[in-house]
Amino acid sequence: MTALERARSILERILEFWLVALIVTLTTIVVLAAVWRKAGASFVWYDEVGSIMLAWITYYGAALAALKRGHIGFDGILLAMPYKWRMICAVIAEIIVFAFFIILAFTGLQVMSILQGMNLISLPWVPVQVTQSVIPIGAVLFIICEAISLPEYWHRLRAKISADEAELAQHLEAHEASKS
Repeated sequence: MTALERARSILERILEFWLVALIVTLTTIVVLAAVWRKAGASFVWYDEVGSIMLAWITYYGAALAALKRGHIGFDGILLAMPYKWRMICAVIAEIIVFAFFIILAFTGLQVMSILQGMNLISLPWVPVQVTQSVIPIGAVLFIICEAISLPEYWHRLRAKISADEAELAQHLEAHEASKS
């Protein structure tokens, strides 16, 4: 296993663990809030914290999807192109993605500085900067995940292998390995 594959595996496990923790926490909060609301005593912080956690799940989940190249793509169109145009379009698409997330990271940092000193309304001891830190952190994680997954993506593009074919081959390999 190469250093890049090891880094990818570690990052994938960390993101999966973090996302499961966030989803379990959000689910617990929703269930408890429903029970308390039914009992006539709802949480004042439920809506604010729930929407923040949903945003966190979205940003960190997007980074995990980038690591797995699981975002919506245009493999069919790309793979139908001649090799030269396929690679040119892929490079342009990657440049656009990286540029967008670099801009998002810098904008997120600007938002963080603007929010300095502000706290949540329902939980005044929680700084808004903490809740909004997901914007620059998520953007940087997306960039890292996109970069780590890039070599495998280039290999697939050069070999004219779609994401679906690659995923199927991976599942078949795992299935065969589990049999032995």
